[in-house]
Amino acid sequence: MKRDRRNHLSQRALMAVKTEPVTINLGPQHPSTHGVFRLRVTFDGEVVLDVEPVFGYLHRGTEKLAESRTYTQIITLTDRTDYTAAMSNNMAYVQTVEKLAGIEVPERAEYMRVIGAELQRIASHMMATGFLLNDIGAFATPLMYCFRERERILDLFEMLCGARVTLSYMRPGGVFQDAPDEFWPAISRIIGDLPHYLDELEKLITGNEIVLVRTRDVGLLSAGQAIDCSISGPILRASGVQWDVRKADPYSIYDRFEFDVPIGSVGDTFDRYMVRVQEMRQSIRIINQCLAEIPEGPVRTETPFFVRPPVGDVYAAVEGPKGELGFYIVSDGGISPYRCKIRAPSFINLTALRDMLVGWKMGDLITIFGSLDIVLGEVDR
Repeated sequence: MKRDRRNHLSQRALMAVKTEPVTINLGPQHPSTHGVFRLRVTFDGEVVLDVEPVFGYLHRGTEKLAESRTYTQIITLTDRTDYTAAMSNNMAYVQTVEKLAGIEVPERAEYMRVIGAELQRIASHMMATGFLLNDIGAFATPLMYCFRERERILDLFEMLCGARVTLSYMRPGGVFQDAPDEFWPAISRIIGDLPHYLDELEKLITGNEIVLVRTRDVGLLSAGQAIDCSISGPILRASGVQWDVRKADPYSIYDRFEFDVPIGSVGDTFDRYMVRVQEMRQSIRIINQCLAEIPEGPVRTETPFFVRPPVGDVYAAVEGPKGELGFYIVSDGGISPYRCKIRAPSFINLTALRDMLVGWKMGDLITIFGSLDIVLGEVDR
C-alpha cells in the first residue's frame, strides 16, 4: 500500500511540473502539410498555443508569367495552379477572356464544359476525402477507394484531350475538340456506377466510430468567422452558409439544371467531409442532365490566333471544388494581359487556419488542416 501511495504521489508531482512552450516546424517537407507548406506551431505539451502559416516555397509565379504569354498560352498555366482541378481552372480563365473580348460560346461547348467541370469536382472531392482519412490515420483502404474512382474519371479526361491531370482542354470560344464516340458509353457507365461507390464509401466512413470521434466538433468554424475571412466553397457551406456561385451568380448554363446546395450545421471537420460527399452526388445529378440534353453542333467559335481584347478590365469566377475561383484580367489591347490576378480559394481559405487550430492537439491539427483541402500550386501562384 505504501508503495502504491508513493507512486500515486510521484505521478501527481510529475503532472504538476510546469512545461515551457516549444515551437516546432511542420513542413515544408512534412507529408501532412499537403505540399511545400510550413507551419510554425507553438505547443504546450501537445496543445496548440499559436500557429504561423508560412508559404512561398513553391515559387510558381503564375500571375507574373501570364503577362508574357498570349491569352491562349496562359491556359497551360491555369492547369498547374490547382493541379487536382485543371478543368475548373480552365473554365474560370477562358470565361474571363470571353467576357473581356466579347467571344460567344456554342451550346454544345457549354455542355462539354459543365460535364468536364463537374467530373473534375468529383475527382477533386475524392482526393480531399481520401487524404482526410489518411490524415486521421486510415492509411490504405479509404484512400485507395477514392483513387480507384478518380482514375476512372481521369480515363474520361484522357479520351477528351489526351491528358489526365494538366488538361488544357478549354479554349476561348469553346473547347479544344469534341468528345470521341467511345466517351459517351464510358461516361454513362461511370456515372451509373458512382452512386453505388459513394454508398460504399459512406458505409466505410460516415458511421465509423473513430472517424466520428476525430471529426465531430473538431476544428469548428462559425458562419460569421467564415464570412469575415472571405471563405468560400465546401468550407463555407459546412458552416451553414448556403452560397454557391453556380446558384448565386449563374455562369455558363448552370441556370438550366436542377441541383441542391448541401450545407452543414456546425462547421466542424465532419461537416466539411459530409458536404463534399453530398456535392459529389449533386455533380452526378448535373452530369446526368447534361447527358440527356446536350445538343449537336460545333464545340468552338473560330477566334483569331492572337486574341486581342479591347482595353479594359474584367473579373469572372466559377464555383471550383475548393471555392470561388476567379480571374481578374486587365487588357491594354495587346496579345497578352497587362495584369492577371487569381482569386485562389486555397489561399483565401487559409485565412481562418490559426483560429481553427489554437486550443487543439497535435493529432487534431493534422485532421483540421487536412479538412481545408488546399493545393499549394494555387497558394504560391
